[in-house]
Amino acid sequence: MTNNKDLALTALAPAIWGSSYIVTTTFLPGESPYLVALLRALPAGLLLLLIVRQLPPIALLPKIFVLGALNFSVFWALLFLSAYRLPGGVAATLGAVQPLFVMGLSGVLLGTRLHAKGILAAVLGILGVGLLVLGPEASLDLGGVAAGLGGALSMATGVVLTRKWQPGVPALTFTAWQLTAGGLLLIPVAVIALRDWPSLTTNNLIGLGYMSLIGGAFTYILWFRGIGRIAPAQISLLGVFSPLTAAILGALFAGESFSALQALGAVVALFSVWLGQQGTKPLAVKTTARVAAE
Repeated sequence: MTNNKDLALTALAPAIWGSSYIVTTTFLPGESPYLVALLRALPAGLLLLLIVRQLPPIALLPKIFVLGALNFSVFWALLFLSAYRLPGGVAATLGAVQPLFVMGLSGVLLGTRLHAKGILAAVLGILGVGLLVLGPEASLDLGGVAAGLGGALSMATGVVLTRKWQPGVPALTFTAWQLTAGGLLLIPVAVIALRDWPSLTTNNLIGLGYMSLIGGAFTYILWFRGIGRIAPAQISLLGVFSPLTAAILGALFAGESFSALQALGAVVALFSVWLGQQGTKPLAVKTTARVAAE
């Protein structure tokens, strides 16, 4: 079974991501989501680069930019697009499909065998998130659904390829490279989407600082560290902590309701995480020599 310490530290990342909604609505109301995504990724990446003082080898740059696009640029762009066109509950439920994508991609790219227990855990995760966040106002927009599924597929591919392309450097360094690459790729997206550059207030800067340093740099160090130690199918199931945290924070600080049905969804979602960790062996971290050979 997976090391409990690694599991807990990795689960902290999506749990913190769940605070993004309330931070955005409290400190960044009305700001362009693409600008928020850019300012969340690039400053954090550049700060980490200053700390690690190590640039990726030129031969590795194409892979770093692919990972930066999948884990940040494409994922965040599609995530915000789905959030604009769908109720939040529908968007979150579509995102919960990610573990199924990860399992399929792990089989193709990593040679991992599919297990019935893992598939059941993924399906229960979708059910749990649906019960937790879906409301009677839920409606479907085909473009929004496509964006939501595309975002889930983008991050799923990023998770699997991050595992496959581990470069044999510390998680801090790997995070710095990917965040910077993802931030650079978001610059043209933000420029096209923005009509005017907004003036940022103190509250805006506090919110952006939290999203960049805590919700960006810190959490992705934990996330990429976990990818190097935990099977992708297992780590993807931890994503249920994001809507769970969002629902709890909404009930505590935004006056949102938390019904018995949502409580049931939370229990099902947590059970799916537990089920997904049973009967599996931890992955050995790849060495630099093995990565270079791929």
